[in-house]
Amino acid sequence: MISWDKFKKGIFIFGVGAVLFLAAVWAGANIYQPSEKTDEIYTAALKAYNNKDYSKSYYLFSKIVFSSNLKPLAIYRQAMAADKIEDTTSAIKQYRFFLLLYPKHVMSIRARYNLAQDLIKTNPNAAKKEFQRIISKFPNSDYAIASEYYSGSLDLKKYEKEKIFPLSAKSEIQSHFRHYLKKAPSGRLAASVINDWTGMDVQISNDDYFLMAKSLYKVGDYNKADEFIKKSDLKNSWALGVQNSIAMKNNSNAKFLMEWGLKENADYAEKDDIYSAIDSYMTIVPSKYQAANDLFGIAKSRGKDYLQAIRCRYGSNDTKFDCYKNLYLWYPTSDYADEAQSQMFLHLFRNNNMHDAQRIGIDFLNKYKDTSSYAPQVMYYMGRVSESARSYRDYVSYYRGVISKYPDNYYAFRSYMRLNHSKSPVISTTIHQKPIDFPYDRRHAFLDKLLKLQDYEILDEYTSYDDFVKSWALYRRGEISKAMLVARDAMDKLEEKPDRNDLRWRLVYPEFYYSELRDYSDRAGTVFPLMMALTREESYFNPAAQSSVGAKGLMQLMPATAESTAKQHGVSAYDLFSPQDNIMLGNYHYGSVKAQLNGDNIFAVAAYNSGAGAVNQWKKSINYTDWDSFIEQIPYPETQTYVKKVFRTYWNYARLYGSNG
Repeated sequence: MISWDKFKKGIFIFGVGAVLFLAAVWAGANIYQPSEKTDEIYTAALKAYNNKDYSKSYYLFSKIVFSSNLKPLAIYRQAMAADKIEDTTSAIKQYRFFLLLYPKHVMSIRARYNLAQDLIKTNPNAAKKEFQRIISKFPNSDYAIASEYYSGSLDLKKYEKEKIFPLSAKSEIQSHFRHYLKKAPSGRLAASVINDWTGMDVQISNDDYFLMAKSLYKVGDYNKADEFIKKSDLKNSWALGVQNSIAMKNNSNAKFLMEWGLKENADYAEKDDIYSAIDSYMTIVPSKYQAANDLFGIAKSRGKDYLQAIRCRYGSNDTKFDCYKNLYLWYPTSDYADEAQSQMFLHLFRNNNMHDAQRIGIDFLNKYKDTSSYAPQVMYYMGRVSESARSYRDYVSYYRGVISKYPDNYYAFRSYMRLNHSKSPVISTTIHQKPIDFPYDRRHAFLDKLLKLQDYEILDEYTSYDDFVKSWALYRRGEISKAMLVARDAMDKLEEKPDRNDLRWRLVYPEFYYSELRDYSDRAGTVFPLMMALTREESYFNPAAQSSVGAKGLMQLMPATAESTAKQHGVSAYDLFSPQDNIMLGNYHYGSVKAQLNGDNIFAVAAYNSGAGAVNQWKKSINYTDWDSFIEQIPYPETQTYVKKVFRTYWNYARLYGSNG
């Protein structure tokens, strides 16, 4: 017979076992989940969120198990869904849960910012603490900039309800607002900052009105910017007044401020503001040279160096050397001293004064080799100087130096041609197709997962740490032009450029529309990689691109040009926004222009930008002996820059994807 004590013990053991079994079953269900099932749930939850079924989304995200690397995002997404249905209590709970479990997660700063936003109404003191924590821990982030505004706004609301508003509190609030406008003058909260600030019962300084005016100008509120410019000290703000007057199409006021400012108050305005004002002013004058000449005679101090540089750029070739010499001698520490010295050097080279050219070139490279955008040009022409002296070791050193230090530069292309004694600018007629891939050898598998799940909002946060990774993600999302710009700017920031096999280069120079460009270049007798380069420069591979003058599509064809080209080749129907049609007509048009210019690709690229008539005129008026001397003397700065850009890009396609590299 079983004793009562043994029976009770058995029941207890059975009960404990059952509890443990059920706990194990629950844990298994909440800790383990096949990754395919997790992805399926996450996708369904994200779909519900995008379809604005936030309650369903909240529920489905809760089904992601803790063992999954998607769990942090699921908790964060639950908070977002709760915010959408204005369940602030649940949102705050989820954000706090997220920050408790994953304080160093990529999404933690955004989670804290969203938490602070939710706390504004329910617990403003706690919200202020969270905003201050963001400012303290992440001072250079966009979230810290926005937190500056909200910290000031919360204090403003707090003291507006009280009888006493201490001067120290007012000063602190203004400090928050001031920091925001300085860091993000065109930010989305700028208008709110200005409205709150000007609504305070405080004495606003001239400098702060100037700061607000800058912000209003940047966001396009020109009328209000004009009002605040007048409230500031015009001695300091006249340069902004020039730009704002032009934006308001009040050119007479812009002229008055420009002349008055340069004559009487140049020392009070910031140098960069004056340069920007001059740039704006040059857009409304019939002759840049004459306008610069007139203003130079008026100006007393700041800005004269830039005006002199404009006089040199747009003056006659006969006066350029003396003009640049004066610029260099008068303003040896100016931002334009390197331009002056480089152009003096080029003038001496073109006039075969190799001795003086070499002296100035060496001096230039000693001063500006690592800081000036003109350094690749001067180094290349120093190679030409050494070549004329038959100094083999020196010219090879200079040319190789350009290719090594500035591998993606136009003058690296020219150096390569000189080293290889190329008589044609066409160094490669074909390029191999290579895919855009993750820009680093160690691939981030989780980013692939986010792309697969199409959670682009989260992906933006994950890729914010590296612009090349951001570019790669943008390509995967189909935002081609934006991706190229991001990668281009990131590459420009690198002081030392990577090897040509580095995957980051493919983000800067992708091969979009490879098949179409290859096939139609074959039909039209054009150079395939050169057409790839031209298309990249014309539209950044945006088939919907349309210029201010009406050029359309990938290769930026004017409708009249497209019509005449289509008739010439028997094309009865076409759409300039169709990639295939645009590439077809663009190649035919380029081939026609090239034929008019004796098959010369240098002249043809220039003519694609400015017209064959202009190029034929330059061929007669410019005293040139080779391609270098022709290109450097093209009288239209826009066309000269265009030719260099196209051949720079052609060079990069050839070195990255060509057979010889």
